[in-house]
Amino acid sequence: MARKKTEKKKAPSESEGKIISKKLSGSEFEKRVLELAETGITSEKIGEALRKQGIHPKEHGKKISRILKEKNKYVNPDLKNIEGKLNKVMKHFEKNRQDKRAMREKDRIFSQLRILRAHSE
Repeated sequence: MARKKTEKKKAPSESEGKIISKKLSGSEFEKRVLELAETGITSEKIGEALRKQGIHPKEHGKKISRILKEKNKYVNPDLKNIEGKLNKVMKHFEKNRQDKRAMREKDRIFSQLRILRAHSE
């Protein structure tokens, strides 16, 4: 039997999908970035949160990570993510000593962390 052609999806109208960007001065932008950094999230997540609020970092001409480095609040996101993963696996391994796969995973993640720390310094 022949397939029936489906209707094409219509593109959303201009006003529906567009996020209106807010105009902030450079100092207000930095202040907003530092407020989000105080909550303990990384520069990647700060950028996502700002975009949801309608603030785009490129409009201000300064990278979020650079702002955080100037204020000594920068944490390497890769390092933070691997440390979190290692903590989860270690907690699991403490409860389940017989889990050989978790033991190997713990060693593998610890190795990743050691290499990343050596390269980041």
